[in-house]
Amino acid sequence: MPGFELFSDLERKEVNDVLDNGVLMRYGFDGMRKGHWKAKELEAELRSTFQSDYVQLVSSGTAAVSIALASAGVGAGDEVIMPTFTFVASFEAIMMLGAIPVLVDIDDTLTLDPKAVEEAITAKTKAVMVVQMCGSMANMDALRTVCDKHNLIFVEDACQAIGGSFKGKPLGSIADLGCFSFDFVKTITCGEGGAVVTNNKDYYTNADHYSDHGHDHVGNDRGAETHPFLGYNFRISELNAAVGLAQVRRLPEFISIQKRNYTIIREALSHIPEVTFRTVPDGGEESYAFLNFFLPDLESARKVSKAFKDNGIDACFHYYDNNWHYIRKWDHLTNLKSLYPISKEVKEGLQYLQTKSFEQSDHYIGRNISCLIKLSWTEEEVKTRANKMAQIIETIN
Repeated sequence: MPGFELFSDLERKEVNDVLDNGVLMRYGFDGMRKGHWKAKELEAELRSTFQSDYVQLVSSGTAAVSIALASAGVGAGDEVIMPTFTFVASFEAIMMLGAIPVLVDIDDTLTLDPKAVEEAITAKTKAVMVVQMCGSMANMDALRTVCDKHNLIFVEDACQAIGGSFKGKPLGSIADLGCFSFDFVKTITCGEGGAVVTNNKDYYTNADHYSDHGHDHVGNDRGAETHPFLGYNFRISELNAAVGLAQVRRLPEFISIQKRNYTIIREALSHIPEVTFRTVPDGGEESYAFLNFFLPDLESARKVSKAFKDNGIDACFHYYDNNWHYIRKWDHLTNLKSLYPISKEVKEGLQYLQTKSFEQSDHYIGRNISCLIKLSWTEEEVKTRANKMAQIIETIN
């Protein structure tokens, strides 16, 4: 995914603007800025990119999830449904608010199974958070129907899927609130950064205030601003925003390269009978950041994963044995290993993990290989890589 593979003079120019005026903070110091407001400019670019009314830049994708949930009123004791396949940040962001992550199975999209979501809803359920993992999406129509039926907040974590779309709408702009990450290994990077996206003015206003110590941002005197409610510090810096500003303008370039490389590899693997590909819902287009495919069983996937590594095929992940992205290895969550006491509500709410199993998720993740699509590959390098991958899979199967 990394946009950092293709840094150019465009990024350097934006960063130098900030260094030239010396103002690294996104708020205040108006007279020193020489007209440069990188965070504001990036928010404007992202509103256009995401076809959304409001964008609030923040310090990370994890912060974006917590802020999105807080902005919609999710807090202590509320349950938030999330998938078994994601990044650990998903449950971290929920728990930071004192809310309870309720993990449910994925389906062959590698994202939330709408049926599993429906079955997990209780009187305490406040929100459903879909995570658009590895560049693609869930069945968004079905999830929206579930959320509307039960009057639930619908949150879309599209941190790994910028540039993808569903029925013509950018991923991240479809639910009530969308979340993005712009860390060092995302398709576009700020180094560190994130964004909350919404068409709901109240959610946006809440996110704007909450991410900056509750400041209301009214007027031009920061010291005179009021604090309508408690907030915290999740601000992005001007330096980070400057890098992202150049990168988002290059997003079509990055997506085009990803699509070319993805297509070459997929074509090479599509002739192998044992290989099937993740399901992309009708009307969906991936961001082409990853190529995800299934093998017949767990043993085959493990063998192929090892053979890829042994033969120099890097950046292909078998998440079943991964510590970061799948419930199976999240012992620190299951055992509630924390530096501070966990609230009674969360402790009780997470007791289900002591006995809960996720056979359906195991079925998909156990057989899945997820291959990162790099921007820095030449077309010839991709073709060589694709043929090598196909040969390895055919040899093992």
